[in-house]
Amino acid sequence: MDRLMQLKDLTPAASNTINTKFILVEKGRITEDGKEKTKTCIALVADETASVQFQMWGGECEAFQPGDIIRINKGIFSRHRNKLVLRAGKKGAVEKVGEFTMVFVETPNMSEMRFVPDANHPSKLVPELQIPKSVPQ
Repeated sequence: MDRLMQLKDLTPAASNTINTKFILVEKGRITEDGKEKTKTCIALVADETASVQFQMWGGECEAFQPGDIIRINKGIFSRHRNKLVLRAGKKGAVEKVGEFTMVFVETPNMSEMRFVPDANHPSKLVPELQIPKSVPQ
């Protein structure tokens, strides 16, 4: 069994290497995507470190509901229609492993982060450092 990654450690990549577990916080409406009329749905999922937009396809849209704890194996975090989303992709798999009993946070949302090349490893992306704005006294 591969080690589970925390959502805060997600970085965009073109490979199916993400094994993680999260709770489905809220689910968007189901739409039909593309010429094949495949059902898709975007959900907000989270673990104890961060949240991320999760794209479900086909039967996954009806199979999972808010409160479900889901494990993804060989998932991918990449751009789809100019949005960063986590998804199983063609090589990955998702399964319900529990419900309602998981500590989670909704911030930061990794789908909303801006990623830049790592100064030490330009082929690797890292979240851009966000300097908080000072609060007026």
